[in-house]
Amino acid sequence: MRQIKLVVLLILVFTLQFYTQENSENKLNNVSNIPSEDFKTLTPDGAWCWFSDPRAIYFEGKFKRTYAGWVDSSGNITVGYYDHDSKEIQTKILEANFQKDDHDNPALLFLPDGRLMVFFTKHAEAYPLLQFKMNNAEDISSWNKQELFLNDMDKYSEFTNTTTYANPIMLSGENNKIYLFWRGVDNKPCVSFSEDLGATWSKGRIFILPERIYNMRRPYLKVTSNGIDKIVFAFTDGHPRKENENSIYYMYYKEGKFFNSENKAIGIFGTEPIVPRQASVVYDATITKSKSWIWDIAVDENGNPVIAYVKFPDDQNHIYCYAKWNGNKWINSELTNSGKWFPQTPDGIIEPEPNYSGGIYIDHENTNIVYLSAKRDSIFEIEKWETNNFINWKTDAITQNSQKDNVR
Repeated sequence: MRQIKLVVLLILVFTLQFYTQENSENKLNNVSNIPSEDFKTLTPDGAWCWFSDPRAIYFEGKFKRTYAGWVDSSGNITVGYYDHDSKEIQTKILEANFQKDDHDNPALLFLPDGRLMVFFTKHAEAYPLLQFKMNNAEDISSWNKQELFLNDMDKYSEFTNTTTYANPIMLSGENNKIYLFWRGVDNKPCVSFSEDLGATWSKGRIFILPERIYNMRRPYLKVTSNGIDKIVFAFTDGHPRKENENSIYYMYYKEGKFFNSENKAIGIFGTEPIVPRQASVVYDATITKSKSWIWDIAVDENGNPVIAYVKFPDDQNHIYCYAKWNGNKWINSELTNSGKWFPQTPDGIIEPEPNYSGGIYIDHENTNIVYLSAKRDSIFEIEKWETNNFINWKTDAITQNSQKDNVR
């Protein structure tokens, strides 16, 4: 059994596009390959946000397949796979007409027996997290559904009951214990765990809690792990639209405790939540006066964290950045200015999401490589950037002369 978590779909295999279509039927679908430049398309109608991960996983068991999940323009929550031997694409709608919102994209987790688990929920509603588990290994046709009511409203009775995003992590060194992270009560990062492969779950707990200087202040979280005994986190103070000094922080979990970059314990799992400034400051917007937003976190071959983020001197300038912990300090590097947001704002309308960048992701198999979507002329194109330990960067175009934007 071999699996690789892909935060970004393998660009050379397929791309996701988004456009409107009529309601799809809730059945197993064969999807014809639709070319986009020289790439195969997993779906002609799919979207996702970047705060539920993993969105795609390569799993090698009986088959060699890349699995992914998305929400389409009818609000259908869908999973699918690309078979690397047969070149076949199959999809399955898990929830039809669920919600037309890209925040709802599913997050994926493979169990040791080859069954896929899928987690998703609605956007900012008092709605349960939904857990789908394959009935048979590597078979997307049949699933078991479970509703997870994880927000502990007895403990957090003064907070608003809300749920968004999902990030499952399994640690083999903790007897395959599964940790599930989501944006929960009061829009705060929450965590629950399961010690029986998702049959039962602990009550959710807030584990990051910034000062509540305004209603529903929400740190944005990215999370990954080594799959054995360590979970790493990168997060913000809040949303850049509401934070003039939105910084980036780092911490990790191991053996029941939270630690900063210097391996100093800053908290105990399941007790008091972490205040952002207890963690390590990767990018300090209180100094630069340029707010930021987190995009990705990975772990290099030495176990050191690598982080991708965007900083905004203003909303018209989205500067992609790459940060790496070298064992002693954080090294930050500016890559390129992508210009402004990617949503196409109608004339006479103020853009409601001016900090929606094209996107930047780290290659989790080789953290010296990032893929980003930058505005070139009038179109967002995908580029590969590679560094030799910060000496210099080499850039290659993955897409060029596109007619439509390539984002996220």
